[in-house]
Amino acid sequence: MSASRAHLLKLALPLISEHGFTRTALARSVLHLPTAQAYTEPLSDTAVSALFGQGTLARRALIGAWMDAGLESMRKDALHARLEYNEPVLAHLPEAFALLASPESGIPPVDPLPALKHAARVADEACYLSADQSLRLSWYLKRGSLIGVYSAAELHQLTSPQSAHAFLDSLLSASSAIESSVKDVKQFSSYVFRSWAGIIKSRDIL
Repeated sequence: MSASRAHLLKLALPLISEHGFTRTALARSVLHLPTAQAYTEPLSDTAVSALFGQGTLARRALIGAWMDAGLESMRKDALHARLEYNEPVLAHLPEAFALLASPESGIPPVDPLPALKHAARVADEACYLSADQSLRLSWYLKRGSLIGVYSAAELHQLTSPQSAHAFLDSLLSASSAIESSVKDVKQFSSYVFRSWAGIIKSRDIL
């Protein structure tokens, strides 16, 4: 295999909107290599497993690559940019997060930590970018506030995508209330858990 795993993951990202966070998207990545390297057929399932992992490990690798690329997409108006990054694959996100929240084996309760870690990474990047005064995020000095803002906006986006950006703006304008609400980590974790569990259950994903 002349193309690297990282390169194929990058090539698979634009395919998610059509094929979802699937092994099929990974298999078809080789069809989009430069002409000199391009394949005429998708990778076999064996090759996908060899490159990206057996079973759901390959899908998790694709989800991880998509999340990493999402951080790179954040520039001015960082949180809005991150919501925009979701839009092409929005229909596939509940299943992707359900996969991350589920164990590789067994059936324990839905784990909210992957969603919280995802929001924390977005918050970290937004805090880093806020050093640029043009971002207008100077009043968000606490990372916890951004975690709360982004998590709530992303959850809203899954159910009401048309109003997601307006909802985010409303959260940003209510910074003091948000900062107060996210101080109770247990309460916020419970909110994320109930929201994700409700979305997953309503779509019969798990």
